Amino acid sequence: MQTITVIFAHGRESGPWGTKIRALAQAAERLGCRVVSRDDSDSHDPELRVARLIDESRTVNGPVILVGSSMGGYVAAVASQVVRPVGLFLMAPAIGLPGYAVQGPKPVCRELTVVHGWNDDIVPVDAVLDFARTHQAMLHLVPAGHALLEQVEWLTRIFELFLTHCIQLDCRPARERLLATF
Repeated sequence: MQTITVIFAHGRESGPWGTKIRALAQAAERLGCRVVSRDDSDSHDPELRVARLIDESRTVNGPVILVGSSMGGYVAAVASQVVRPVGLFLMAPAIGLPGYAVQGPKPVCRELTVVHGWNDDIVPVDAVLDFARTHQAMLHLVPAGHALLEQVEWLTRIFELFLTHCIQLDCRPARERLLATF
């Protein structure tokens, strides 16, 4: 079995090693994953960030899981169409916001989980509900704001479950994996 690489894409106003990413990266490392947290703080252009994430993923040998928060959630969802990760874990993804080129990203992955705060004042919950419904995502709505910082411990536990499931998916024989996608 190859080591899974978890690539984090941070939000517009945050950085590559904020509170959430540090907590989730530690969980990924405990489960034997390699961790990469991109630093895109020099650009607020989501499409440039998508291109950079795709480029980063091409340097990885083996399976990939993409994790994104806010703008990084949008970036990970759009990049997944090229990267085709085992899993996609989106936190308060910037879905359906003006100024983004792809208004309805179509994620490509075997496992899709979305976590969103009921009290998010940046990304409307209805847009995320529609996205999750359309793509049959595992959806967790939590009592939190956009940053989800009120729920970091809970978020880490959900992420560990998500990762464990992705690792199990990646360990299946190719035929079984193919059948699991239908």
